[in-house]
Amino acid sequence: MTRALSYRDFSIGLALLGVTAFFAVVEPKFVDSRNLSLLMTELSITATLAMGMLLVILPGHIDLSVGSGLALLSGIATVLTARAGLPSPVALGIAFAAGLLVWWAKGWLIVRERIPAFIVTLAGLLMFRGLFWLVIQNQTIPVVPGGQTNLYSLLSTWYLPPPLGWAFAALVIAALGFCAWRGRASARAAGFAVPDAETSFLRFFIGAQAVLLFVIITSQFRGVPLPALIFGAVACAVWVLTRHTPFGRHLYAIGGNPEAAFVSGVPVRRVVVGAFALMGGIVAVTGFMLTSYTGNSTPDLGEWMELDAVAACVIGGVSLRGGRGSVIGVIFGALIMAVLLNGMTLMSVTPEHKLVVRGLVLLGAVWLDVRMNRA
Repeated sequence: MTRALSYRDFSIGLALLGVTAFFAVVEPKFVDSRNLSLLMTELSITATLAMGMLLVILPGHIDLSVGSGLALLSGIATVLTARAGLPSPVALGIAFAAGLLVWWAKGWLIVRERIPAFIVTLAGLLMFRGLFWLVIQNQTIPVVPGGQTNLYSLLSTWYLPPPLGWAFAALVIAALGFCAWRGRASARAAGFAVPDAETSFLRFFIGAQAVLLFVIITSQFRGVPLPALIFGAVACAVWVLTRHTPFGRHLYAIGGNPEAAFVSGVPVRRVVVGAFALMGGIVAVTGFMLTSYTGNSTPDLGEWMELDAVAACVIGGVSLRGGRGSVIGVIFGALIMAVLLNGMTLMSVTPEHKLVVRGLVLLGAVWLDVRMNRA
């Protein structure tokens, strides 16, 4: 298992390095400070959605409706703000609550009525897209009419100033160090195998360097974008949930063997429904960030984003069979997808060719997942 994971980690790192180097050489604008800042925002949007996808894949399910769902939820918030005149916090809160409720209902259908998640979420993909078109009346609706500013628009236009960005980096690095120390202590107390000190320090060092590199890149433009902070909060919450709570352990147990988990007393139905409800909240937040980033609710908003989220998970080592995956792996998978899409956009690659590349990447990631399971 360690050998397979090492090969997977090496493959992910090599793929990320190769894709980044290719676009840096072919398209000089790729390394421009403004584009790198935009790349961080695009990464944050894709990675946030992938965090939710991780929660539903771990117990052995999948959600094909997230692209249409985020469009619908953000469309509701946009219409309530721009057309109904509600304050943006109220509109966002209503849409967020709707996401929790609708995805809870989907989870209930899957576990209570034993309808495959593929069917339930495929139906959701179609229904949510149709409802979204009805909500926006198949028009383009700006997030804020007349170029004004509100909480909705600030989701993509507010930046943490560089000085505060460095303070933020220091806090994150300190938190990484504390989590590494606490994780080793907890594992040792529970009688689990603990990595040697050198390996733990190397992981911490790589994480700290990644945080510093992120702040250096964003400081060259305006600072740390708000979507990056939101993504960081979501990623930390999902990491704590999956690694340090009974709920997270149950997710892995269900994905590994649902029958054995049920016999062992794991509340399978409750855990799966909870995972889908959390997914609904994350879908709503992703939709808000994406709509704010584009500035409008458009009929094609969120198309194919479910594939990007699944690809980010699989590239990052999440097994589609369930029971295996990590937050760190998903982040690297989302980074590869974000770099790929950003680079193709700079190169003026047509939408048709983008879809072909996305499909090839997804196919390759699934093929690698199958090969790793056979190893």
